[in-house]
Amino acid sequence: MLKDFKEFAVRGNVVDMAVGIIIGGAFGTIV
Repeated sequence: MLKDFKEFAVRGNVVDMAVGIIIGGAFGTIV
C-alpha cells in the first residue's frame, strides 16, 4: 500500500505542484 501511495505521489507531484501554484496565485491576487 505504501509503495502504491509513493508511486501515486510521484506521478501526481507535478499536477499537485501546478494546482498549488494556480491556487497560490489566485489566493495572492485576492489578498
